[in-house]
Amino acid sequence: MNTSDAKRVLETALICAQAPVPVRELQLLFDGQLTQHELTALLHQLVQDWTDKGVELVAVSSGWRFQSRPEMRVFLDRLHPEKPPRYSRAVMETLAIIAYRQPVTRGDIEDIRGVVVSSQIVKQLEERGWIEAIGYRESPGRPALYGTTRQFLDDLGLSSLNQLPEVGGDASAGEAADALAPVTDGAEVMAQPSPDDLPIFRAAAEPPIETPEAPPVHSNLSAASALPASSPDPALQGDIA
Repeated sequence: MNTSDAKRVLETALICAQAPVPVRELQLLFDGQLTQHELTALLHQLVQDWTDKGVELVAVSSGWRFQSRPEMRVFLDRLHPEKPPRYSRAVMETLAIIAYRQPVTRGDIEDIRGVVVSSQIVKQLEERGWIEAIGYRESPGRPALYGTTRQFLDDLGLSSLNQLPEVGGDASAGEAADALAPVTDGAEVMAQPSPDDLPIFRAAAEPPIETPEAPPVHSNLSAASALPASSPDPALQGDIA
């Protein structure tokens, strides 16, 4: 099969796919005739082929997919007008703390925000598929440790946590939530941040403890520093593949 035909097969499969497709599954299209490296090269060629279109081919956390470009949303919304989901300020700040500081417990979140985190906030983020319990802290009560999911990255159109919007080292939970808001499906944020909001990256009140190994999607995030915005990490291709 020549390059042109192979790209057409890939293009058709990805357009018809209902969810992102990893490279290892795309290999099945060619009955093992193409390596992952060769497939990835073809995918990057397709990215260039669609550069001037209203649709783009992107690599997200769980694979490759076609999606409309952000600037097309205003037109598509006219066909299917939908109000963006409304999240309280507390929900968005909780999500931001988990995204930038994971793995964290509810106690860690409460320590940063200075207020109690209700079970409903955690449940809302879990039902959206954006966070999950990835382990338990070896401390009294063995509280659950929370981290973000692949679905969270897919919904944001990201392949790595390294692509989260950059925030300063002294950013508060409110400021981190504001940075995250534009990429969280245009979610509306209600209410204003608390004047007592504490820096999201300040030293934790509890002494350092060992935490269980997190899934690959969480492994490239430092809990002590902000994440710089960057291009997709080539090392992550193993996750996508």
